[in-house]
Amino acid sequence: MAATGIPPQEEVPFRRNVLHNRQLSASEREALLKPLLPPEPSSTSSSSAPSRANSKRKRRSLSKPKKTPIRTFLHFLIYQTIALLFSIFFRFRRAWRLFWYKIRGVMRHHHHTPEWIMSDVKNLEQLPNHVSVVLDYNENDEDQGTAGLEGLLNDVCEIAAWTASAGIPMLSVYERTGILKNYQSETGNAIKTTLGSYFGPCRRPTVSVKAPHMDAYTPPSTPSSEPPESTSRSHLSILLLSEHDGRSTFVDLTRTLTGMVQRSEVRVDQINTKLINVELHDNVSPDPDLLILFSPTVVLKGYPPWQLRLTEIL
Repeated sequence: MAATGIPPQEEVPFRRNVLHNRQLSASEREALLKPLLPPEPSSTSSSSAPSRANSKRKRRSLSKPKKTPIRTFLHFLIYQTIALLFSIFFRFRRAWRLFWYKIRGVMRHHHHTPEWIMSDVKNLEQLPNHVSVVLDYNENDEDQGTAGLEGLLNDVCEIAAWTASAGIPMLSVYERTGILKNYQSETGNAIKTTLGSYFGPCRRPTVSVKAPHMDAYTPPSTPSSEPPESTSRSHLSILLLSEHDGRSTFVDLTRTLTGMVQRSEVRVDQINTKLINVELHDNVSPDPDLLILFSPTVVLKGYPPWQLRLTEIL
């Protein structure tokens, strides 16, 4: 039998347990199977394996130094010394960086001087014509130095001064609740005062504050106290946006266009992307070139989506 290696004369007894018409005994069956079994391991090889393992364990135990109190104290002392040196190094580095940042902040502070701000942006290849920022209205002072409306107005005034100093003609301020729209005149007067502290009364840019679906507000000037050459000053447009100017504007525009189609004032094929863009441009705001977020993550907080098609977000 080729598959099992049993000779043909032993195949029948192996399979049927019968030889010469009699049953095989246990010893005879063992004799048939013995040639097929692997050889028994010798006693010397079986005893040598545990002895080798024991010798390896003994060598390892002998090679390991014993833990003595002096050795343990030395290890602890070395570890604490290294930790102390690294702690001193990192604390010194942190203090030095903080000191250096303070020195740079004092040396490079704009000091309400537009020329410093202009020198910071003069190396830029291109300046945006319309910058938009997203601000938060915080009722407590955990996130802002000054809480409430006063803190929000301070931020708007500083951003407006930096925008005017950089030579950017338009700034849109998005605040989700739209609280600044209720204080449009106060916002314009506060921005005018801040620009006066930056530029002086003679060089202060003119300001106009407006919001969608509301009349624009221009802070009053006093021509009698200003020299005639102040008429050549630059102009800064401030646009106040809120969450209402996004989805609600789309809904109102859809209703208006639907009514015009029903009254046969506009055909359906005339309603396209260009028409919607013109209507939103007139009713809300033009597309900003740059959107600045003062948060670690990109959270638009309901900013009008149509105006962000080609906007770079920073």
